[in-house]
Amino acid sequence: MLYSTAPEAATRFLHFVNASPTPFHAVYNAALRLEKAGFRKVTEKENWETDLQAGGKYYFTRNQSSLLAFTIPQKWQPGAGVSIVATHVDSPNLRIRPISKRVASGYLQVGVETYGGGIWHSWFDRDLSLAGRVVVAGGASGFTSKLIKIDRPLLRIPTLAIHLDRGSGENFKFNPETEFTPILGLVASELNAKSSEKGSEPPTTPASSIQNNHHSVLLTLLAEELHVSPEEIHDFELQLYDTQPSVLGGLNNEFIFSPRMDNLVSSFCAVEALSEHASANLFSDLKGNVNCIALFNHEEIGSVSTSGAESSLIPSLLQRLSPSPSLLAQSIAKSFLVSSDMGHAVHPNYASKHEENHKPRMNGGIVIKTNAKQRYASDAIGSFVVKKLVEKKGGKVQEYEVRNDMACGSTVGPFLSKLGLRVVDVGNAMLSMHSIRETAGSHDVQHAIDFFGSFFEGFAEFDAQLTID
Repeated sequence: MLYSTAPEAATRFLHFVNASPTPFHAVYNAALRLEKAGFRKVTEKENWETDLQAGGKYYFTRNQSSLLAFTIPQKWQPGAGVSIVATHVDSPNLRIRPISKRVASGYLQVGVETYGGGIWHSWFDRDLSLAGRVVVAGGASGFTSKLIKIDRPLLRIPTLAIHLDRGSGENFKFNPETEFTPILGLVASELNAKSSEKGSEPPTTPASSIQNNHHSVLLTLLAEELHVSPEEIHDFELQLYDTQPSVLGGLNNEFIFSPRMDNLVSSFCAVEALSEHASANLFSDLKGNVNCIALFNHEEIGSVSTSGAESSLIPSLLQRLSPSPSLLAQSIAKSFLVSSDMGHAVHPNYASKHEENHKPRMNGGIVIKTNAKQRYASDAIGSFVVKKLVEKKGGKVQEYEVRNDMACGSTVGPFLSKLGLRVVDVGNAMLSMHSIRETAGSHDVQHAIDFFGSFFEGFAEFDAQLTID
C-alpha cells in the first residue's frame, strides 16, 4: 500500500509490525534488519568476547524471543560505559493452551489463555489467525523450532446477538473462561479426520506426542504450512493475531491504526536507529560508550523470565565486556539506559483522565514519563539528558505524570535501574493501549528514531560535561 503523503519511517514500521505477530517474529525481523546493516550474530554459548573487534557490530538472541545488539567503538577499552535503549516485544494476546481441543454445540473450538492485561472485548468479532513457533522433527540436529504465520483468517470469537442479551449493548461483560473461546470450524469438517479424533484412542501414546491434545485438522493445517507431517510436530507456542493489516489513517495520514504498537513502535525505532547509526559508521571514531539495544520479552506479565528485563541478559553483556569487578563497576557508572515504552496520549472524550498539565499529544514528540513512586525510573538528571539530546535533532519533548487518584503503570526501566544503571523512561503517545487495534502518531516514529540516534551519537560526549557526584 502506497502513502504519498506519509512519513517514510511510518510506512517502514507498517511492514515490520505486519510481519511480526509474535515476539518470535519481531526478534527474527529485527535480526534481519541488523544483518543487513552488517551486524554479526554471536551466541551466548560462544567465547565471543575474545573475538570482539574495534568497530565491530554484533547481536545475539535468547530463546528466539529477546535480542541484544551492540557496536564497539574503534578505541574501546573494557570499563567503558554502555548506552542502551531497552524495549519489549510482547503485547497482550490470546495463546493456545497445551490441551486446546474443545467441541461444543457442533463447533470445533480452541482453548486459549489470556496473556497480559488486554482490552479483551476488542478481540470479539475479529478475523483471527495463528502465529508463533513449532517444534518439529527433522534436520541435522534432530529437532528444530520453526516460525509459523498463517496469513488467512482461521478463528473468531463471536459476540452474542443483542436480541439474546438486551443489556449487552450498554454494558458488555463476559466470562473470559467460558464465553471467550474461539471457534475454529464445524464438527462436520472433521468427518474425515483420524479415528483418534472420533473417540478411539490409540493403544499407546508417547509422552512427547501432542496428537491427542489438539484437533487433528489444526495439526494438519500447521503441518501443511511447515511442509512436514502432523506426526513430526512435537510442541508449539502459538498465539492469536488479527489478520487486518496495520495501516495509516486520518485526513493526512497522521495516525497509525495497528495492533501491537505497545511496544513494537519502540522496538522498531531502536533497531532502525542503531542500524542507521552503524551503517553510517558514525560510531567508528568514538572513544566512548558501546551502543546497545535490548529487546525483551514478557514485560506485559512482569518481566520475570529468562528473556525478560529481570533476567541476566544485560548483566551478562556488561560482565562480558568488562570482566573484572573493578572494570564492571566503572562501566556501570558510565552507562545510561533509555527505557522506551509507549505512553498515554490525551483522549478527547476522556481528557479528565489526565493530570491537567500533563496531557501528551500524538505527533507531539518524545514523552518523558515520571512517577514519584518510581513506577517510572526518570529523575531530573535523566529528563535533562533526554531534553538536550532531543534538542540536538530539533525535536520536542512532552511530560507525563499520572493523576494522584489513579494507579500508574510501569516499564522495564525500574527493573533495570536495580543494576545501578542510570535510567530514564520515555515513549511515544498513543490511544487505546492494549486494544487489538491501537492508534499512534505516524510522525512520532521518526521522532523516536531521531532521539535514539542522537543518544547513540552524542551521549558519551555529553555525559563527560555532566558532573553530579
